[in-house]
Formats: sequence, structure tokens, C-alpha cells
Amino acid sequence: MIKIRICSDLEECRHLWQQYWPVESLFDLWPVRACFQEAFNHTPFFLVAERNGNIQGLIALSRIEDEQYFGHFPGETWQGKTWLEQNKIVAADTHVYQALVQRLPEFTIIRYLTEDSLLPGEEAPVVDELGYLFFPGRYDYSFNRYQEQFSGKSRKKLGRELDKLKAFGLAYRHDCLEDIDHLFKMNLNAFHERSYFWDPRFLKSFENLVIWLHENRLLRVKTVILGGKVAAVDIGSVFGSAYTVLAGGAHSDFAGVAKLINFHHMEWASRQRLEVIDFLCGEFGWKKRFHLTPRPLYQLGKPVADVLLSSIPKSHTVPAHV
Repeated sequence: MIKIRICSDLEECRHLWQQYWPVESLFDLWPVRACFQEAFNHTPFFLVAERNGNIQGLIALSRIEDEQYFGHFPGETWQGKTWLEQNKIVAADTHVYQALVQRLPEFTIIRYLTEDSLLPGEEAPVVDELGYLFFPGRYDYSFNRYQEQFSGKSRKKLGRELDKLKAFGLAYRHDCLEDIDHLFKMNLNAFHERSYFWDPRFLKSFENLVIWLHENRLLRVKTVILGGKVAAVDIGSVFGSAYTVLAGGAHSDFAGVAKLINFHHMEWASRQRLEVIDFLCGEFGWKKRFHLTPRPLYQLGKPVADVLLSSIPKSHTVPAHV
């Protein structure tokens, strides 16, 4: 018989996560989630499935008090919706999965679920948003070969745009922690309340995350300098063979600099022979044109939660690279 209990003790939740949660991406690491938990401080609400006293599955939720619903742990919100991607439902088998889902509380919405967290054969899943990936190996790790995917006309147009920027005098700087302050300032100056750094809790979460990634040698900071001025800064992380671009900021004086830094990410990842770059969700007018591979992430929740959240904007990633 499957029993479902609720765990709201943060230390026990940590133990459960670290023992039973599959680590497949950066977002599966407990310390990454803990950076956001510390800043938002929502009450954990883990559904724990047990059979004969053995743990068989987990749904990791948080009670998001300010929005009055349950979302995936740690319940970090931007414009009312959770932000961290590649969420999961962990279940040993179909029966455990169904038992867990049946115990979801009212007003639940779980975003950004991976495809393998869905039950095969059920009704068509709800696509939440599309993530966008770049696979250097598909082009034999050759950035030049990747560029051949663009039409001749597009290559010429892009070349003119980039040459115009390079005329200022182009330099790159790597892993300079002081540049992260430029990122925050440029993003806030460009997007004001539409930037998730507008929320002091989200800003604190990213400050926590940057510190932890740096201390564990997982942080990557990419800076574009044009004419001696910081023009764009992105932060990301390499975990295993995957490079995740987490956030960015660009100076309004340099139109098109986002293309320059995104190409730089892709060229660098090709040289490093990484398996994939994850540019996260949100298309923002460039990811399709750059021939990135879309990956759907899914949504699961009580119907009442869908109604509750239907009026909240669907945008996700900070639109630093429009």
C-alpha cells in the first residue's frame, strides 16, 4: 500500500532531496535551490510517497504565501510565476506517480516539468514554455559550420551588424566577478520593473547563486567590452558537459550587442566541445532565428490553479537579449 505524507521541515526536505532526487542538470543541485529558498523563505510542502516504509517518490512543492498557491520548490517567483526550470516528479512506478498527483493540494501549479516527469499514455500534456538548446556536436564543434545554417543574405546582414559593433574596438573579458554588478545595473536600467532583479528577493537569490557557483568553480562570466566600455555581461555555469546561460544585461548604447555575446557563447562552447548550451525558456525574437533547438517543458496542476494564474504574464527569462 502506498502512503503519502507531507514534509515541511526544511532540513528533512534537504535530506530527502539529496538522497532521492536525480541529478541531471544544474537545477537539480540542492545548493542551487537553496540559494533561492534562503531569499524567498517559502514553507516547503514535500509530498513523500512510501511503500512498506521505503521512499518511493517525491513531489517537491512550496507554499507560496504571497501568491496563494503551491508551486515547485523553492517557490521562487518572478511576476507571480516560478522561474527555475527542468523540474521533476520522482516516482518509482505508475502507481506511485498517480498516488502523488492525486494528493496535490488545491491551487497547485507545477511549471517547467521535464518530459520524463509525465506519465506516458495520459491525455496530451500542457506545454508550459519552450526552452532553447544549442548542440555544438551537430556541427562537428565548428562554429563556422554552424554559421552555414544561415542564408547568404542573413550572413551578410549579421556580418554588417557585428562589424559595426567591432568598429568601436572589441575585447572580451572572462570570469571577472566585478562585472556582475554591471549586469544587474544594465538589466535594471533596460527593463525596470520587468527585470526580475527588480524584486530584491530575486536579486538576493542571484547574489547567493553567484557566490556558490564561484566557490565551487562552476561560474562563468562573459563580458563584451566595446570602445573601452562594458557593453554586455552574461553569467552562466558549466555543469558536466552542459553550459547554462542564466542571466544577462546589455548596454543600451550598443544595439545588437546581444547577438555578439550569444555568438561568443556558441563559439566558446564549440571550442570546449561541450554537449549543449541551454539558453532557457523565452524566445525573445532571436532564438528561432539562430537555429536553436526547441525543447518543450510542461505544466501540471489543479484546474483551479490554471484559472488563478491565467492573468499572469507568461514571459520567463529576463529579456536581456532582445
